[in-house]
Amino acid sequence: MTPAAPKTPPAARKPPRFHRSPALPFVEARSAADSQACYRPHAHAEWSVGGVDAGHSRFSTGGASYRLAPGDLVLIPPGQVHACNPEDRAAWGYRMLYLDAAWMDDFLATHPSGAAFAKRPWQLARDPLAYERFGQVFAACHDSADPAPFAAALGQLLATAGEALPVAPPAADLPPAIATVRDWLDAHCDAALPLAELAARAGLSPYQLIRRFVRHTGMTPHAYQLDRRIQRARRLLAAGTPICDTALATVFADQSHFHRSFRERVAATPGQYAGPR
Repeated sequence: MTPAAPKTPPAARKPPRFHRSPALPFVEARSAADSQACYRPHAHAEWSVGGVDAGHSRFSTGGASYRLAPGDLVLIPPGQVHACNPEDRAAWGYRMLYLDAAWMDDFLATHPSGAAFAKRPWQLARDPLAYERFGQVFAACHDSADPAPFAAALGQLLATAGEALPVAPPAADLPPAIATVRDWLDAHCDAALPLAELAARAGLSPYQLIRRFVRHTGMTPHAYQLDRRIQRARRLLAAGTPICDTALATVFADQSHFHRSFRERVAATPGQYAGPR
């Protein structure tokens, strides 16, 4: 079971910065410096590539925890439940790239190292050259008006990160009962779904469903559904939807609940994530 994140302090010392380029609509960049923000366990619909620039953090996934240091890189496929939080609540700095899953599938299909990456649940790289090339990819995301330099830099990064430390083998397929509930939650993430109804669909008692769902996904059914709603909220905000309309579209009872749930999983407020309008 993925451990819950520590309680998020009132605010990060410095707000995170997000960058989205019209020339590269398949990538979103995030940078944070001198930050103490914390995450609850969550997943992304995109591929995530992150580099630690300063301080130390704990990367948790699949029931295990790993200490990350400056220069470490983590590559996480879509749907992998994880959390990464500052060690001992000390400040740390990091950069993230979120790559559209469909674009990344096409990219990996044509890259020599692509097949290996596509099969791994996640990957940790501790290599100075890989970290340097991550910086080049990050810079290309900001500086390039042409996707070609970005793709070339990403290809070089993957070629280097392919020599990363070994990780656990890919997770086994979900049991049919749990997959049924997960798929139902994916299709109805904005609906009110009583636990008893979900348990009946799985042929389990509510207690059995919660225990087995956590074991196989790292989240309770309720947390999984809420995480999917936050993923949708990110897409809406990035597309320019006002915060109040986004909260309504993702069926949050009020602005404070939306703000709190968003911040716990994105480590940024909806306003910080949306950026100036």
